[in-house]
Amino acid sequence: MALQIIFSVIVSIALFFLPLYTSANEYSSVNFSYTGPHNGPEKWGSLSPLFAACSHGESQSPVNLNKSYIVFNKDLKSLDKHYIPTNATLVNNKFNIGVQFGGKVGDININGKNYSLKQLHWHSPAEHRANGRIHVAELHLVHKSEDNEIAVIAMLYKLGNPDPIISKIEDKLIELGRGHSNTQIAIGTFDIKELNRRPHRYFRYIGSLTTPPCTEGVHWNILGKLRTISEEQLELLKAPLDPTCKINARPIQPINDRKIQMYFKPNHNS
Repeated sequence: MALQIIFSVIVSIALFFLPLYTSANEYSSVNFSYTGPHNGPEKWGSLSPLFAACSHGESQSPVNLNKSYIVFNKDLKSLDKHYIPTNATLVNNKFNIGVQFGGKVGDININGKNYSLKQLHWHSPAEHRANGRIHVAELHLVHKSEDNEIAVIAMLYKLGNPDPIISKIEDKLIELGRGHSNTQIAIGTFDIKELNRRPHRYFRYIGSLTTPPCTEGVHWNILGKLRTISEEQLELLKAPLDPTCKINARPIQPINDRKIQMYFKPNHNS
């Protein structure tokens, strides 16, 4: 009985601090993967008490942006981004490749609340689907407010010209892919001001992190304009990953009773 009480207290404390975490990057000590019968997506919820939402959550991500769930909301505001160059580190999380920022990068504002950019990372293929269509990759810009709410800007990719953001770190990605023990490589000053362009269309809904612990209450904002990525860049993003995570897209989750709100201003620049 004493052990059960101690375990319950530990879990309660962990759950209290759960919103403080930005993403599953800080839960990588638990061995989850994207394939296999024991720790694949269908089993994430059973790998840890902290991951229960992965199995039992009602507002999980990713979702299919099906037109039957989409409603135009004239009250949505422009998604303005104000990112500035800052020091950054390229990180191999084994289940994705990410960039962590060492200083102030910039904010977005949602419903009057500011969310500061903390990190970005990639998934391939894309996790969110556009009316059933699967794109080749997806970029997540993860933001957090002062009260620890999370907002993510997602950008979908199609094959084409190299992505200029990835082009800036290709040499670092090659170094990660060589299989050295280093999982972090200093980038120096990383400039993502190119991402400041105001979208004329985006989709918003409340969902979750797409990796354990699958925390809900995440404000998702998926941009309507596709980015392009080359096949070589896709391979660079995959090469350093664990073999069970080369394909690192979580399966589509039930929409349940949620609606996806759409912002559309045709006069804005893409």
